[in-house]
Amino acid sequence: MKLEQNKFHKNFKLNGVSFSSVDEILSFSKSVSDDIHLFLQNWFSDEKVIIVKTSGSTGTPKSIQLKKELMVNSAKATGNYFNLPQYTKALLCLPIVYIAGKMMLIRGITLGWHLDVIESTSNPLEKISKEYDFSAMVPLQVENSLSKLNLIKQLIVGGGVVSNTLQTKLQALNTKIFATYGMTETITHIAVKKLNNFSNQNSNLVENLYYETLPNVTIYRDERNCLVIEAPKVSEEIIFTNDVVQLISDKHFNWLGRFDNVINSGGVKLHLEKIEEKLSKIITNRFFVTGIYDEILGEKLVLIIEGNKQEISLKNSSLSKFEKPKEIYFIDNFKETETGKIQRKRTIQQIVSN
Repeated sequence: MKLEQNKFHKNFKLNGVSFSSVDEILSFSKSVSDDIHLFLQNWFSDEKVIIVKTSGSTGTPKSIQLKKELMVNSAKATGNYFNLPQYTKALLCLPIVYIAGKMMLIRGITLGWHLDVIESTSNPLEKISKEYDFSAMVPLQVENSLSKLNLIKQLIVGGGVVSNTLQTKLQALNTKIFATYGMTETITHIAVKKLNNFSNQNSNLVENLYYETLPNVTIYRDERNCLVIEAPKVSEEIIFTNDVVQLISDKHFNWLGRFDNVINSGGVKLHLEKIEEKLSKIITNRFFVTGIYDEILGEKLVLIIEGNKQEISLKNSSLSKFEKPKEIYFIDNFKETETGKIQRKRTIQQIVSN
């Protein structure tokens, strides 16, 4: 395999070690992890593309090709947006097998960061005492790291919806925390939304409440009211999503839910994410709502909660009569992807088969 020796920033450090050649990086990466070593071999090869896996949270994982040139563009866009120049101290605590972990590594290589890599666990900061400028996590990791998040100056959160309960807990933290919107096809995020450190000025209402696109991203809606993304710096194709959105401006949007997460129950269309948002104010356990087959309604709305059986009162919720689940199921543990995303279909199969 032919290696390209000049494809890294001279100030890049991995776990505190500096490098003068690609060969040195590859040799050292063997001691970090097999997955990182294999990825870096591919990254530094003369191939123009990288094959990456989608997460599989909404269906079967699939492999797609991404151009290295576009991945570098994505890394630079993140660095510019969050003001993360060379010497940025960053923590990689996501699996390298998925795009979010790969991009943390590529940002470090491209921008000259001092990147520390630790094992991807549900409580990544448990043994950490060092301060960092930047990191990326999934919501479950954030939930389990609340007591130590002040070690990180800026944090992006992706791979799942941040619940109202979790967002409330973030308000007391000095860390600047952002939800990200994106997917493997857009080489991670093309938009971000503040989750805390809100301004009290009314002029910043749009900035505080909605997703804001990164530079060089154009958005509009299709006939289903789903988001369409043109981002030539990171994708050569126009991306038609299944995300129903409200456009606030040409740079800001409100995510309403998945088009394929709308169920038709007796002729009434129910948006599952909106129902979950209302339920999150009264349920502290992890949960989700979904539709299952019903002879009379076609689909009936059910609520699935992780944990021991308990009494759930929907009286104080803001749910309409149609939005109230017909049945409530409890399950010990949700099925998850490696990144901690709930695999709804596999979890539902457990219930239906019992």
